[in-house]
Parts: sequence; C-alpha cells; structure tokens
Amino acid sequence: MSHDPFAIRPAIPADLDVVSDLLEAQLREHDIPIARADLEFAVDGVLRVPDRGFILCAEHDGSVVGVSSVSFTWKVERGGAVAWLDDLYVRPELRNAGVGRALLTATVDQAREAGCLALELEVESSHTDAERLYQRHGFEPLPRRRWTRFLR
Repeated sequence: MSHDPFAIRPAIPADLDVVSDLLEAQLREHDIPIARADLEFAVDGVLRVPDRGFILCAEHDGSVVGVSSVSFTWKVERGGAVAWLDDLYVRPELRNAGVGRALLTATVDQAREAGCLALELEVESSHTDAERLYQRHGFEPLPRRRWTRFLR
C-alpha cells in the first residue's frame, strides 16, 4: 500500500494521539467543534473495532502527515455495505504534493477489499480543491443535501 515518496499504512492503536491531532486540525479548519475526549473516543473506537471502519496514515520522513478515516455502513439503496469517508486530511505544508492523492487511492482500495460496494463522502461546496481531487478519482456529486439530527 505504498505510494512514493509517501508510505500509506493502516493506523494502529499506538497512533491514537497523532491521528487525533490531525483530525482535530481538520475539524478546526472547518469550524467543527468537538471535545478532545470525544474525538479520541471515536478514533479509538475505529482502531480497536475493525468492523466499524478503518483509518489510514500517510507517512513522510518518519512522520504521519496525513490521515483518512472511514466508517462502514449498510445501505438499502446501494444493496449492501458502503464505506463513508469521514475525513481526509493532509498537513498544510504538504498539500498539493501527492499525499491526498496517495491516501485517497489507498482508501478506495481498502474499501473495495473490505467488500464495500461504494465509497461515499461529503465536501463543503467552497472546497473546490477537494472537489477536483474527488472528481479525478471517479467520484460524482449527488443531487442531495445531507441533514443531521443530534441525539445527545
């Protein structure tokens, strides 16, 4: 799962802090508040229970510089298992260097290997760089809007 000059690998429980740091930075960039304890709980839940999804790390020069986080779900409209790309984040200083492309390619491959029929995601309409990345990788926009009702 390597993409030169970046190594892409599955995250392990020992990566909890660095993965949480990167995801916290990503959420902060999008003005999405979350308590650090809640973030770590969610990351740890995926790292320790593989049936929930997976997290991939991109390494460069011995440091984790990017991360993708995927959750598994079951969708009637897709006829089975679907992967949801929760987050894809690359440190700002390494953007446009191929890290996101390598992470996304590995994420698609991992979702396919897990038996998922589709990989879905959302992107802010103002995030045109991300939209271009996803379009280059075969993603298509859906004519829908995502809604949420918080339960706690």
